[in-house]
Amino acid sequence: MATMLDVSIRAGVSKATVSRVLNGTGQVKESTRKQVFKAMEELGYRPNFLARSLANRTSNSIGLVVSTFDGFYFGRLLQQASRQTEAWGKQLIVTDGHDTPEREEQAVQMLADRQCDAIVLYTRHMSEKAIMALVNSTPMPLVVINRDVSQARDRCVFFEQQDAAFQAVEYLISQGHRDIACITVPIHTPTGKARLQGYRRALEQNGIKWDPAKVKHGDSTMNCGYDMCNALLNEKVTFSALFACNDDMALGASKALHQAGLRIPQDISLFGFDDAPSAKWLEPGLSTVYLPIDNMIVTAIDQAIKLAAGEEIETIPPFTGTLVLRDSVTTGPYFK
Repeated sequence: MATMLDVSIRAGVSKATVSRVLNGTGQVKESTRKQVFKAMEELGYRPNFLARSLANRTSNSIGLVVSTFDGFYFGRLLQQASRQTEAWGKQLIVTDGHDTPEREEQAVQMLADRQCDAIVLYTRHMSEKAIMALVNSTPMPLVVINRDVSQARDRCVFFEQQDAAFQAVEYLISQGHRDIACITVPIHTPTGKARLQGYRRALEQNGIKWDPAKVKHGDSTMNCGYDMCNALLNEKVTFSALFACNDDMALGASKALHQAGLRIPQDISLFGFDDAPSAKWLEPGLSTVYLPIDNMIVTAIDQAIKLAAGEEIETIPPFTGTLVLRDSVTTGPYFK
């Protein structure tokens, strides 16, 4: 079996140079780097990264904990995280936190045991106290995505959920809608609370009375969007527009409206959230909020790698949403 010494002799360089090429550290000329990789290929040399990580107490990798592997949203996140980590010359190690704080903490500990250079945690339920305990106890840098951690703003990458929901409902109001129903994402999560608060704030600022009968609490799935919209219809709730706090529930609601003989947008205007790939294929196309998860995970990976390298970092401003206006909204009764 070929060794690093064999590679150095074949390439005509020192073992230290081979090590720098493999670790991506130090200054190595491109021509030298190519010589080393050519020698490795000729000799069939495969570096033992696990042994080196145990010896150096680093794995040249970035750990990522996600809430779940389901759905387009996390697919986009994982794809971009992989690309960005590779661009830094590192490996991405991903694990599922099973959407519970306890399992997320276990996942962080597992990645720490594997000597990841830094860890990025996507959490929907963990309290800020628990997050800070992890930040302070994890031996390598921990960056949190999707949460505003007030005690560690330089360690978090988050999105202005409430403001984005406010913009969506404000737009519906600007189009002449005042009877606006809402289907929330899980209300026990910070995201669910923030989006509902944005809905309520838009109503309040426009002098529209809050009506709890117009709000149904969902679980983010199409089935639930369908069921909650049917509940609104069966309870004879009056609404000219429906704000679904994610696109999957908006798609489920669209079927319920269609089966009830209601047209989108002529009878009911429909607004979603997330800009899922399926949103533009709904007939008519679904108006929604674009959430920049691609840019957020790239920023989180970059921040984690800078922290691991001991570089100075700056607090990252919160990301904001963009309204994507398609054909599922028309002017409401107050404009007719």
